[in-house]
Amino acid sequence: MELLFAVLGGIAIAGGLRYLLPNRHSYGVLLLPAVGGAVSAAVWSGLTWLRWPFDGGWIWVASLLLAAVAGILVAALLSRQRVAADQRILESLSRA
Repeated sequence: MELLFAVLGGIAIAGGLRYLLPNRHSYGVLLLPAVGGAVSAAVWSGLTWLRWPFDGGWIWVASLLLAAVAGILVAALLSRQRVAADQRILESLSRA
């Protein structure tokens, strides 16, 4: 049951990051929540296999923090690549 709450927390945090980060027009609405949910699920599962107590606070901090970090990294990398690709296409089309 706690895994469900951790995944929902990761989805909510990463979904909220979409509206805090720039260039949100360069990636889809559901990308960051999907990444946040997947990362929080993977981290939570991995830490429970390492015998971290599921009712402890550190497993929550680790899984939700890493979900936020993954969302920020994905948003930064994808938006930078997409803006650069759009700029290259605009330059090539304006020369033709």
